[in-house]
Amino acid sequence: MKKVLILGGTGDAVKLAAKLTTIPEIEVISSLAGRTKKPAALVGKFRIGGFGGAEGLAQYLQANSIDILMDATHPCAGQITINGAIAAQSVNIPHLMLVRPQWEKLAGDNWIEVESVEAAAIAIPESVNRVFITSGRQQLEPFLQRSHISPHIWYLMRSIDPPDLELPNSMLLLDRGPFSLEQERQLLRDYQIQAIVSKNSGGNATYAKIIAARELGIPIIMVQRPVMPKGEKVTSIEEAIAWLNQL
Repeated sequence: MKKVLILGGTGDAVKLAAKLTTIPEIEVISSLAGRTKKPAALVGKFRIGGFGGAEGLAQYLQANSIDILMDATHPCAGQITINGAIAAQSVNIPHLMLVRPQWEKLAGDNWIEVESVEAAAIAIPESVNRVFITSGRQQLEPFLQRSHISPHIWYLMRSIDPPDLELPNSMLLLDRGPFSLEQERQLLRDYQIQAIVSKNSGGNATYAKIIAARELGIPIIMVQRPVMPKGEKVTSIEEAIAWLNQL
């Protein structure tokens, strides 16, 4: 019996855990940071909460006799992926990163590419009055700061859970993807959106907004992914299972 810890928080992680639980010789534990109050339904064992950095994660791996670490966190999560690589190396267990391909800029896309959410808030053009924020509920402070400078900007925010921080001159939509192209087209039209803030998360669940923005000529302020640590990487659940089977 091999014990696999999945660093989760994405739909890919849920699907990976479901696949692995069908393998008789594998015991799966999924780990969630706890940022989403109503996470997607999980299969098998799971834990919720942080580890206390790379050192805390390494201690968890040893204390729970984890044989394999698989990272299926959000591609923009950054720190937990770095911690996973360090922890797995320190306890000398196999480690894999499941990284969905990022979105690529196509003809007709108008992207303003930035390195952080802080840079995205600054990059909103002064001529824009209505902004759709899809970069997550955890990082709204930069937009609050921007609202002090540019009080004319109205924000539409979409997230699974309500944010802790409240933006003035804004509206909140609580919803979970996937979203259809028609839904996204209608939303952008109904709210007269002039710019979108998004992270380059990749995948299909929220790509419809990219297509809709392209069709409607709406610029996207695109937050790029953080640099990934070195290590073994795959781009699909099938490849992750094949990697596991080769160990």
